[in-house]
Amino acid sequence: MQDSLNAAYRYLSYRPRSEAEIRLQLRRRGFDDELVKTTIIRLREQELSDDVAFARFWRDNRLAFKPKSKRLIQKELREKKVASEIVDQVTADIDDDAIAYRLGSDRMPSLVRLDYRDFHRRLSGYLSYRGFSHEVARRTVARLWREHQGEDCLT
Repeated sequence: MQDSLNAAYRYLSYRPRSEAEIRLQLRRRGFDDELVKTTIIRLREQELSDDVAFARFWRDNRLAFKPKSKRLIQKELREKKVASEIVDQVTADIDDDAIAYRLGSDRMPSLVRLDYRDFHRRLSGYLSYRGFSHEVARRTVARLWREHQGEDCLT
């Protein structure tokens, strides 16, 4: 038991993990299913395994350091085998338009000298890469272009 707990502690020392990730890692390390189950229960008791807390951590980390769309964050959490109800609950308040606007605003210095066609192509491509829908990208590009044109008129 202590060996499996130590392996789990070591695995969790790098970053928080979903229960499914811990379970998979312990099985890879050769621990049988009953021992893995007991270890997971022990980790829950110590509040070291909590999929809701993990999903919040993942969402907050993504939004702060590598902003992505709600859809892409949901996909990443589902790939980590977090329950759909938890994924939906944790991502319910994500505003794709606000995130896309922030990302687009950050990219503006490299886009200000472009004509509309190149501006649209590069910014919408970047937003698509970050997982935003065509509609969100279109609205963000139009808004930033209007703002950029307004700044040009003032100078």
